[in-house]
Amino acid sequence: MSFNSKNPFLNTKNFSTAVSRKNDSTIIDYNQEMTLSGTINKSLILFLLLTASAMVIWWMAFNGMNPIAPAIGGAVIGLILVVIAAFKPQYSPYLAPGYALFEGLFIGGISAIFEAKYPGIVIQAVGATFVTFMVCLVLYKYKIVKVTEQFKSVVVAATLAIATYYLISWLISMFTSFVPVHYGSSLMSIGISVFVIIIAALNLFLDFDRIEKGAEQKMPKYMEWYGAMGLMITLVWLYIEFLRLLSKLNSKN
Repeated sequence: MSFNSKNPFLNTKNFSTAVSRKNDSTIIDYNQEMTLSGTINKSLILFLLLTASAMVIWWMAFNGMNPIAPAIGGAVIGLILVVIAAFKPQYSPYLAPGYALFEGLFIGGISAIFEAKYPGIVIQAVGATFVTFMVCLVLYKYKIVKVTEQFKSVVVAATLAIATYYLISWLISMFTSFVPVHYGSSLMSIGISVFVIIIAALNLFLDFDRIEKGAEQKMPKYMEWYGAMGLMITLVWLYIEFLRLLSKLNSKN
């Protein structure tokens, strides 16, 4: 059984569809093919757009504006763009920048809320996310960690388990007085956060692998935006989980 990145943007179906479309084309030159350098450049563009958008909301929040509304709005619109791109990856050159801008609203708003409660937490979460990304990239680049089928199966299974747990916990807590065990700052809650961060980090390896193989298979140029968008989703997830873990650790002090 073949397992691939749980990230909806980096799954086999979408990349296979892109290959099929490329093969159906008459002539595709080098400038129309997906490359690693092109995907890296697109990732940097998305990162800058997300950061700029987040900084605007951050500044507005610390000048009296309630960041909850733009955070929720950005998260909802960002999710809509994610769903559209998952079904229509060829529109990624337009959807990916939009996702970065709206997700920036969410990141900026939620970061401002955490920072107001735990001063200094945002820079810690940003630093932890950056270090984790660089460590994973180096480990992947030098083949210290190899993305085998068994590796993929374990990561995907764990990711599915986390998603299922979060969804069930959220639904139950909405209609009952049940408090999920990952809430609060208990040792169990902190342990769950550490586990989720590890799985999020391991998803980066799957993302790197899928992007590299996409470039090797000379997929259409728009897949650079698609791959960059998927990688950004994983990084946002990782950053949010670091924020949650650090908030739990700070609340125990």
